[in-house]
Amino acid sequence: MSLLLAGGLTWLQVRDLEFQSVQDTLDRNVLLAAVVVKHQECLVRPIGAGNTGSALCRLATTVDFQDRLSSIATSMSGDRLLLLDSQGRVVYDSGGSSATTGQSIALTSSRRVANVGEARPMLDGQAFLAGAVKVAPARDPLGAAYVVLAQPQATVATAAAGDLAIRLIEAGGAALFVAILLTLLVSRTLTRPLTQLAGAAEDVAAGNYSRRVVIEGTDELGALGASFNRMAEAVERARKIQRDFLSSVSHELKTPLTSLIGFSQALIDGSLVTEAEKAHAANIVHEESERVLRMAQELLDLARVEAGSISIHITAVDLGGQLQQQIEVARLRAAERKLELKLELPDDLPPVRADPERLQQILDNLLDNAIKYAPSGTAVNISARLQDEEVEAVVANLAGEHRPDPQHMFDRFYRADPSRSAAAGGVGLGLAISREMASAMRGRLWADLNEAGDTLRVHLSLPSTKEGKSPGGSGSAAEPG
Repeated sequence: MSLLLAGGLTWLQVRDLEFQSVQDTLDRNVLLAAVVVKHQECLVRPIGAGNTGSALCRLATTVDFQDRLSSIATSMSGDRLLLLDSQGRVVYDSGGSSATTGQSIALTSSRRVANVGEARPMLDGQAFLAGAVKVAPARDPLGAAYVVLAQPQATVATAAAGDLAIRLIEAGGAALFVAILLTLLVSRTLTRPLTQLAGAAEDVAAGNYSRRVVIEGTDELGALGASFNRMAEAVERARKIQRDFLSSVSHELKTPLTSLIGFSQALIDGSLVTEAEKAHAANIVHEESERVLRMAQELLDLARVEAGSISIHITAVDLGGQLQQQIEVARLRAAERKLELKLELPDDLPPVRADPERLQQILDNLLDNAIKYAPSGTAVNISARLQDEEVEAVVANLAGEHRPDPQHMFDRFYRADPSRSAAAGGVGLGLAISREMASAMRGRLWADLNEAGDTLRVHLSLPSTKEGKSPGGSGSAAEPG
């Protein structure tokens, strides 16, 4: 298409240049043609044999004059010789067409040749280029005032097309060759990264999640390559989390199931003789069964929260009252480890927007985690304050010998001290569930260490609301699964 457009535009330019060249030639040749025409106006006869230097000029007849013009017209550079009267009407046409006689031709001054006029008349239905020069009509047998040389535009265009065709074919061939080379280069530039992406996608689909592509640049292909690498990293990370999750679940289930199988087998085969041994085995079987059941329930809760299918009913909740209630529930467990629970609340603490049941579960997990991991004989400090439009509760305790990583505390099955967590009955899912529940209630849950690095602080932030009023009623934020 580009070659066709370029060829068409080139043809128009060349044709116009050829028209102008022919017009300039006609403008120059018509001056000579006027002299020849004037010479044909007289009939020349010698007076006598002895007087050869003088002659008598007598005007030729109209017929004789036209015959003379017809004989010389073929030797002139134009295809047709015309004579015009002073009104610009045709009085003679070497083409022999009677239809042109009396036809008026408008002349304009040439911008390149002085004292010459130009015209583009239609003669016998055909467009012509014409050059004209003025002559004295007094002695002309036809009373002509202008001598005109004309040439058909079609002849000029055909000649220009013939000259241009070879050049266009040569230029078109060269352009086509260059276009093919450029197309191959561009195609190679485009297809190489696309082929690389297709191969990498096949590798990822086959399980090679570490596959990456090397496509640089700021264009669309570069952005596509960067997006593919980010996707592959996310898939690899998700697969790793999944493998770690399955490994952790298998590990967590292995210990209680081993105990269940061992002690149940001992009860069956009669290796336990005394009543005390049997009671101890039965007690372990009961505790490990509860542990497996609790793990299954927590896994189910986590899956439901992440899927958004857990029922959340937002209403106005007194966070201070909930903290006091949960502290009383946890006080007995804290006393067993000689821990002191301290609560600090401001008098003007507003209610928060939360689900009471889910908030109670979160606070229970936070206090339970602090009681399990705080060093014996220390204090667990619980506080709350209004921060902008949110209420923030903080549970702080000394980190102890096994300092937790705040960045990974909310990962599934994370344990700062795996041995103590197992002994305490935890499986490392409580904080992960709590974070998802806080997010479902449009809150945040995170942890950090103080400046000294010896105190762990777990922060729960929830939106505040007007005291005693439910924010928009007690609607459900998510449908139950």
